[in-house]
Amino acid sequence: MTGILEGNDLQAISNYIKSGKCKNITLMLGAGVSTAAGIPDFRSPGTGLYVGNFANLARLNLPYPEAVFEINFFSSNPVPFYTLANELYPGKFRPTLTHAFIRLLSEHSLLSMCFTQNIDTLERRVGVPENKIVEAHGSFASQRCIKCGTPFDSAKIKEMVLNFSKDKVVPRCEQKGCRGLVKHDIVFFGEALPKAFGQAPGYIRNSDLLIVIGTSLTVHPFASLAEIAPDTCPRVLINMETVGSFGEREDDVILLDKCDKVIKDLCKELGWEEELVKIWEETADSTDSSSSTSSGTSESTASTTKSSKGEEKLEEEVAKLAEKIQKQMALEEVTSGISEKQSSTSNDNAPTEVASESAESEAPSPAAISATDTTAQDSEPVATISTGESAPSAKQESGLADSQKL
Repeated sequence: MTGILEGNDLQAISNYIKSGKCKNITLMLGAGVSTAAGIPDFRSPGTGLYVGNFANLARLNLPYPEAVFEINFFSSNPVPFYTLANELYPGKFRPTLTHAFIRLLSEHSLLSMCFTQNIDTLERRVGVPENKIVEAHGSFASQRCIKCGTPFDSAKIKEMVLNFSKDKVVPRCEQKGCRGLVKHDIVFFGEALPKAFGQAPGYIRNSDLLIVIGTSLTVHPFASLAEIAPDTCPRVLINMETVGSFGEREDDVILLDKCDKVIKDLCKELGWEEELVKIWEETADSTDSSSSTSSGTSESTASTTKSSKGEEKLEEEVAKLAEKIQKQMALEEVTSGISEKQSSTSNDNAPTEVASESAESEAPSPAAISATDTTAQDSEPVATISTGESAPSAKQESGLADSQKL
């Protein structure tokens, strides 16, 4: 069979895009897209959340590392998650050249859809239209009460998260009689995937080109999308190593290097380099004034560098914080229970807890730290949206410790 591409290299991809035959490009993004912005994955040497500079989370007496994204653990102890959120909250990181490329594809009317595992909202911050983004694992873009499903004010939770280490306040629902914990619409273990993710197979099957960037393709059902691309759709992998079934098809192109470097080289071949740089330069003011930024072309270390003395102080502070908040939560639960019992006979309309736990399945769909991906699905609680796929418990999927998590 004669392949669609002229070859299996960067120039062949460039020629195909410029030929006019490639009109619908679908993207699949993983943690590698955002690590250049300084956002860690789970365990990459020196930068992972549970190693190196972010290892403070591993000192919170978690039963297992992934418990920080386990809904039952969060319900009993939200401190580790908000400690993490304080480190990674949107506004602290600048989009990369790869993020700029996504917007560039959209501006050239070539972007069919961008499916991302990341929760960092950097696709939004670079200016990619929201209707072209599906955040498969949710994101920091919205949040709501895990008990009654009531949305929580974005400006208020941002202030609380950014001041968490100082104010020690866990966000709680403000609905009368509720006081449930507030969680961002990030897909935790045990929760259903966003409804919009159910559209993925259709987009993949109708694509002229599938580009997979910065992912180990080990977390399902996201990873399975690359397998359903038809033979008429060339597949491109931009990654540090070969993953999945890439290399088995005639029109597979494998480009092993850092994402930003490959993207810059591709745009040079396409004659888009100037446009790419211009879009990226527009993101210079996309971070909060007090936050660190990334160069976009090299790994950022300024945002993660901490002295040993500082880490010891943080460890002690977080331990005290966890103990204090757990005691406070226990007291609030008792107080809330008494209050609800007293008012139950006079208030038939009091908020009741939404049954939001979805059945666990073997198909892993953990939260991604960079985030992750939120979009049109923001109007519904993540925990109550069903696509027929749900995240397993963290104990079932111990293989989360890869670069998919960001």
